[in-house]
Amino acid sequence: MAYQQQISIHTAGHGDMHDITEQVAAIVGDSGVSTGTVNVSNVGSTAAIGTIEFEPGLEQDLPNTLDKLIPPSPHYGHEQAWHDGNGHSHLQATLLGPSLTVPIAGGKLVLGTWQQIFHLECDVRGRERRVVITMMGD
Repeated sequence: MAYQQQISIHTAGHGDMHDITEQVAAIVGDSGVSTGTVNVSNVGSTAAIGTIEFEPGLEQDLPNTLDKLIPPSPHYGHEQAWHDGNGHSHLQATLLGPSLTVPIAGGKLVLGTWQQIFHLECDVRGRERRVVITMMGD
């Protein structure tokens, strides 16, 4: 059985993180899938999906660490071609990845106690993001 829904997330710009665990869990519950997987996928090339302990320290640490690893710079090929200020945004989002797959057991997400699903905006400006949530299973 397959089941799919979408959610919208309004972001404030670079480094804006959202805990979407409860939204995903609610959709899993609505799906009727008892055993299977859920894929959570951001539509677009400058935002990422992952898991983390969603607390204020890590909510700052993750974007700050990404900015240290892949800082804004006019020297990226993307910047030289487009001059839009978000070459680092594409690279950061690619490093983390646009999607995540989580097991479903007993009709619920299989996550650790301190593990939440996040959406991270890597682009330099806020956006209305679309996240597609797809369940597969019985």
